[in-house]
Amino acid sequence: MQTAAAILLVFLGGFAVMVLEIIGARFLLKDFGGAFYVWTSQIGVVLVALSLGYWFGGRWADRFQRARFLTWLLVPSGLFTLAIPDFAPRLIDALVSRHPADADISLLWQKLDPALGSALVFLFPCFVLATLSPYMIRLLAAQLGNVGAVSGAVYAASTAGSVAGVFISGYVLLDHLGLSTIFRATGGLTLGLAGLCLWLDRALARKT
Repeated sequence: MQTAAAILLVFLGGFAVMVLEIIGARFLLKDFGGAFYVWTSQIGVVLVALSLGYWFGGRWADRFQRARFLTWLLVPSGLFTLAIPDFAPRLIDALVSRHPADADISLLWQKLDPALGSALVFLFPCFVLATLSPYMIRLLAAQLGNVGAVSGAVYAASTAGSVAGVFISGYVLLDHLGLSTIFRATGGLTLGLAGLCLWLDRALARKT
């Protein structure tokens, strides 16, 4: 049961990352226009967040070794994601409006502004979600003693969740829900993952 909960956790974490990436790019397009620069920025920022999340997640897992530690990351991240529809439009407006209205924006800022906007809004929640995979590998490997199989299962589940997030975002969510609703639902999902971490922590503690 604990292994299944951990696999579900990383699956949903991977799903949420891709929802933020796909829906986030759609959100940025309305202000930054050029689709190529927006997608390049969004993909690049999410990859940076994943890299940092994997690195820090592994270090924190070795240090704390309790799933409840993740709630200290997931709760602020969930609340942050819930609030994206409230603060992000004003933040992006401020980023765009700092350029003079009567002058063309230089090519450099046409490239950098979407990256800055993406980082300000999406780096933190994607970073937090990325910590789940290395953390679950550490916790499950301590229980099962088979690091290779555990890491393969965890990253396969995370990737499967990401695949589901891509297609569900592009083919379902955007057709039936507004961007604000999707962001709030993703924030709610992240808070739900925090609750799952608390349950997993208690379950693993009982097992040991």
